[in-house]
Amino acid sequence: MSGPLTTLHPPGWPAPRGYSNGMMGQGRIVLVGGQVGWDEAGRFAQGFVAQTEQALRNILAVLKEAGAGPEHIGRLTWYVVDMDEYRACLPELGRAYRSVMGRNFPAMALVCVVALAEPEARLEIEATAILPD
Repeated sequence: MSGPLTTLHPPGWPAPRGYSNGMMGQGRIVLVGGQVGWDEAGRFAQGFVAQTEQALRNILAVLKEAGAGPEHIGRLTWYVVDMDEYRACLPELGRAYRSVMGRNFPAMALVCVVALAEPEARLEIEATAILPD
């Protein structure tokens, strides 16, 4: 159990690292559009990890408007422009993720894309949260 959500893990599967295979919850759905690594003034953080931290903070700011937090996130979808850059940052990225999200590891997908709408963006992350009724 992770907050109001239940982690789904089929028997015999290897333990996922940094994500969950599936999440289940019941309640109100909050859909957070893709967030990039810029602040409220539109200034981009420098570097992949810094942009990730900022994008996650932006997601939490939107969720806060609904009375939600990281424990309500059931799914994150990451869009990155350079998979090698993502892989090169993994240890630092894990620390940055936990500093913002705590030990909440929702179901996640990671997709490498050719480009994002904002040319300075290194990644974009969208979220789906479930708030209990």
